Formats: sequence, C-alpha cells, structure tokens
Amino acid sequence: MTKLFITAVLFMGMLTAFSQEINVDVKQEGETFEHFWSNCVGAGRANEGLRAGWLEQLELVEKTCGFKTVRFHGLFHDDMFPVFEEKGKTVYNWQYIDDLFDRMLDLNVRPFIELSFFPKSMAAENSKTQFWWKANITPDESKYNEWHNMLQAFTQHCVDRYGIDEVLTWYFEVWNEPNLVRGFWDGTKSQYFELYKQSVTAVRAVDNRLKVGGPSTSNFVADDRYKGEKENTGGFTKTFTADDINELDWHGVWIEDFLKYCEKEHLPVDFISTHPYPTDYPLDPRTGKGRNFSRHVESTVEDMKWLNKVLANSAYPNAEIHLTEWNTSPSSRDKTHDLLLPAAYIVRTNLEGIGLANSLAFWTFTDMFEEKGGAPSIFHGGFGLINFQGLVKPSYHAYSMLHQLGDEKLYKNDYMFVSRKSGNGKVVALAYNYPQEFYNEVPRGTMQKYENGSSRKLDFSLSGLKPGAQFKIETLDKDHGNVYNYWEKMGSPEPPTREQIKVLKKAANALKTEIVTADEAGNLNIDREISPWSLVLIKQIN
Repeated sequence: MTKLFITAVLFMGMLTAFSQEINVDVKQEGETFEHFWSNCVGAGRANEGLRAGWLEQLELVEKTCGFKTVRFHGLFHDDMFPVFEEKGKTVYNWQYIDDLFDRMLDLNVRPFIELSFFPKSMAAENSKTQFWWKANITPDESKYNEWHNMLQAFTQHCVDRYGIDEVLTWYFEVWNEPNLVRGFWDGTKSQYFELYKQSVTAVRAVDNRLKVGGPSTSNFVADDRYKGEKENTGGFTKTFTADDINELDWHGVWIEDFLKYCEKEHLPVDFISTHPYPTDYPLDPRTGKGRNFSRHVESTVEDMKWLNKVLANSAYPNAEIHLTEWNTSPSSRDKTHDLLLPAAYIVRTNLEGIGLANSLAFWTFTDMFEEKGGAPSIFHGGFGLINFQGLVKPSYHAYSMLHQLGDEKLYKNDYMFVSRKSGNGKVVALAYNYPQEFYNEVPRGTMQKYENGSSRKLDFSLSGLKPGAQFKIETLDKDHGNVYNYWEKMGSPEPPTREQIKVLKKAANALKTEIVTADEAGNLNIDREISPWSLVLIKQIN
C-alpha cells in the first residue's frame, strides 16, 4: 500500500458517507469458497483446557462460529505429566492429554497439535523457561532421541485410541515461534531444524500419511534480523528507521530456509505455518526494550500472497498454508481486543484472504489464557472472543457472522460480501465498515483515536428472490453487541455481581435486529448508513 493510495483515501474526507450501489441477481452462478476462518482457532495452553469454563466456551464457539480445530501450547509441559522415570525406565502417561482430547472430540472439535514444550527431563539442564508456568524452552540435542521416542509413542497412542482415519485429519505442528529467542526457543535455527527432523520422522514412523509442518515462526519482518542462527539485536531495524513502514518489503521468518533445509534432508512438509500479526515488535538497542509498530490493513493478506509465491517456487508447491496465530496484535494486554474495533478488521481480512490460506487461526477463543498470569480486570485487553466471565466481545460476533455466510460467492467488494447456501439456495450478505481513514494502521490501544471515522452509505439490492422472501438484519455497532461499552455505562464493576453478569451477557448478545421483506417481484432493497467499525448481517430466513 503506497502513500499515494492512502492520500487519495483521506482526500475523500472524514465523516463522509461513502456510497456505492450494489445490485445482485441471486439466481446467477456462484463461485464456491471455503470458510477457512473456521478451520482453526487458538487457545492458551493444554492444561487450561481441562477446566469446565474453557470447555463451555469451546462448545459455544463450535456451535456459533463453526471452529473445527483448536491449537494451544504446552501439550507436553510438566503440568500434563506426559513422562515419568520409574526404576530407571521411561514411562509415558497420556491420561491428561486423553481427557482433553476426549472432551474436545465430544464437542466436535479436533486438536491442531502443537508439539511443545519440553518436559523438564528432556530440556537442557537449567533450561530457560517462559511464562509463570515455566515452559521449558532450552534444547539439549543429546536428548533429541528421547523427544523422538516420546512423539512416536504419543502418535501411536493417538492412532490406537482414536483410529487412523480420525488422526489422519489432524495436523502436527513442530513447536511455537522458535525464531523468538526472547520468547519460546532458547536455541539456534539449526537446532530447531534438527528438532523438526526428529519430530516429523517420529510422527511419520507411525503412518507416513500423517500431516506434519512448521516452522511456526512469528510475524513478518522487513529486515534480516532473523537471517542468522539467532535474532540480531545489535542495531536498529528498518522498522525503526523507515519514514513509512508500509513501503518496506516484508517477508516471512525462516520460511525459505526451512523449505530448503527440508528439501536437502528429504523431509516431508505437509504444511507451512507462521503467525502474520499485522505488527512488528523489534528491540530498541538503546534501551533493550521492544517497541510496537502496526502495519496497514492489507498487511496480513499481502503476507498470505508472499507465502503462496514462495511455496509455488519451492520443492513443496502443494503444501498447505496454516496461519496458526493471528489477531490485531500479539499482546494479551492490548485494550483493542475488548472493543468494537477488531470486528471490522476480522471480517475484512478473512474475506480478502479467501483462497490464499487453509486456515487463519484467531488467537484466541477465550480469555481463560494465562501467559502473563491472571488479570485484575474482567476487560484487560485479552485475546479472547469471550472474556473470563463468558461475556462475548464484538470479535465473537464477527466470527459468528462469517460462519453464517453461505458457501457460494455471488458478489464482493471492499465492504460487502454476498453469498448463497448451496444446500437450500438462501442468500446471506455481510457488510462492514472499516473506515478508510485508518487503512494505514491496524487499530491498537483505546477507542478515542478511532471514533471519528467515516460512515458508509449502503445501497444494497437483490433480485430473483421469491416474492415475499424475508430477511433478518443484525447490526453490530457501538450501541448493540458491544459489551465493553455497556459495562462502562454500568460503572465498570470489578468484579460484577452474579446479577450484573446476567445483565451483561444479555447486552453482549443484543444485536440490533430487524425483519425486511422482498416485494411481489422478488426484489429487495436496503438503503442505510453503516457507522464506523460496524457489521451488518443480512440473512434470508424463508
């Protein structure tokens, strides 16, 4: 995205109602598309999935958002007790993992398996740890054989317990963001590549059809700080020095090196994975602290296109693309996550990304998430679609509306998507207003900066309907379905009483609802204004 484009957008003026008439014949031939946004969603760590509240929220988002798999950290962490030493022999224990997987599968949700982190016995002596729950992240290559053996035993156990047909639908991803030495991997790039080798051969030893991939690296960058064995933190990155970071050339981390390594070692790569957050968080060498930068609204879609191009020119052109973490930012204390703002960004990015990836996993479905420990406020900027008390956020409504779309595209522009359900022929449209003044930066922080965006004029017409066809219109805006706004008006109770929580839950789900009817000629026209950051779902009900 160039300065010229952004300038042209801004020239159109703030607080102007942009207008574009849309006319769609619902009998036209449609184009089949996949709800790739429903294929995976994130969660914190495996042990959190053993809680009743976590499972209740998972059941909800499976029903209303259609999520098919869940990815989380720490499957082999010590709090899942996967391995013991008894009388000098290694004994595996899968009871905790079985309980989690059983309950997930009973809810019609499969695991997207992240192979992490090291049990203490398989990590280096005095391993560095991450999070308050002390994930072991320092590798000891002399113990890689133990890791290999554990993964092979685990995979065989899954096949024995759930059947090979079931497990063939699963994905096995090796580690999480190993490029982040300050985060999740206290080792080198080469050590990670060797871990991938040990992991993929272990899983494939059970059945060579099982799907394994990586490198699960973090956000795209515009410089070479990850080119070496470890991140180079000794100088300013291009993100710090550029006049406009959106004019830089952004690329995935370790992706090309990973594919070349696997080709050289004759290793399978069933999918590549990475985390295209629209942000960068480089280290300031003067202070030793990171600084957050936010890229433009199309950045994640551009990252998807880059991945497709790299794969097409690699030895693995048929590998799938799974983007196993994504949100407006990678901070679990970003106030934006609780607000109305992310909803339009979520819808826009997913609709623009159709056909470019196999999954774009929102991080996360729940605020029952403890990487930084518990939070003192019920709204603390947590990643989740749902907060700890079970209050759904605007981001939840974005996924619920996306899930209600059909599977055939009839029309699309930059703020409207019209679909049809192949099973019954009913039409579902979704309109959104991501204000054009803010294309240059994905929102982060508080609401005040973003309140004065432009409205959109929506003149939407359907033809070819049966006479009298009825549609339900649901609107998410600052006054409907925006629970944070309602909580503030309530006085921001911390914590809410049981009765207050009941009231808040009702408000969180209270979208503005209308019923409209097609005329006797089978035409329907909707003429309205969409306020900034709002969503409008238009769904045929008979």
